Amino acid sequence: MSDSFWTRFDDTRRLRGPLAWGMDPSGDILDKWGLGDTPDGLDRFVDVVLPVAAATVGLIKPQAAFYERHGWRGFRTLARLIDEARGAGLLVVLDAKRGDVGSTNYAYAEAYLGPDAPMRSDALTVHPYLGVDAMRPLIDRAAESGSCLLIVTRSSNAEGRAVQTAVDAVGRSVEQALLDRIRELNSELTPGGVGPIGAVIGPTHLEPQLDFAAPNAVYLAPGVGRQGATPSDVAQVFAACPDRVIPSASRSLLASSDPSRLRDDAIELADEFVRLLAS
Repeated sequence: MSDSFWTRFDDTRRLRGPLAWGMDPSGDILDKWGLGDTPDGLDRFVDVVLPVAAATVGLIKPQAAFYERHGWRGFRTLARLIDEARGAGLLVVLDAKRGDVGSTNYAYAEAYLGPDAPMRSDALTVHPYLGVDAMRPLIDRAAESGSCLLIVTRSSNAEGRAVQTAVDAVGRSVEQALLDRIRELNSELTPGGVGPIGAVIGPTHLEPQLDFAAPNAVYLAPGVGRQGATPSDVAQVFAACPDRVIPSASRSLLASSDPSRLRDDAIELADEFVRLLAS
């Protein structure tokens, strides 16, 4: 079995900090950069931003939808981005929010996790609406391959709160019940250690407070910058486990196509997270 995602992330965090650079080439950004909202523009975006990311941060987080919208050429570019990023020593957190049942989840696992996956990612976001246990093919593959599943638990958008704070039959909120199940899975898969099942927690919502230490999980904290979360919010939310959070910023780090400014902005934000999440 490969080294665990936690081991690789911990090494990366100590060397370059915990920041994941969101590689989200929306049509607006491609046009703003003068690349054109086309498959060719998408390829040029990767050519510009990947070398800068490889020299400044330790993780990237591509949002799959911005590549898929360009059809088969977009999928090809996403596969190239993942392959070249991992070849450059970056960890790849693929934000695809997959999730289904049975053989479909097995197919997703084959696509994104493990050494023979065509779009092999270090971590993959998934949604739990069809049930955490329905994701067993993904869970098992992540554990076997040293990958990480990041279950959407508390998203950064306001619309999700009605579902995530709903109370189940025993009085727990949905988000707390998900954290409890993640703790159980990690205890089963990695007794006494940080496990392969993590959570997506949007730090734009500070209340109600949840116990993030107990699940022995890694957390992805999206929404820094344009979606309203600040580095201080991230530090506050994850005060109990600052070494296990992956803060992510996307649009705020893509304000310019100039490589020098891209580098400076990424370094500044990465250094701020190193300072705030020191452990």
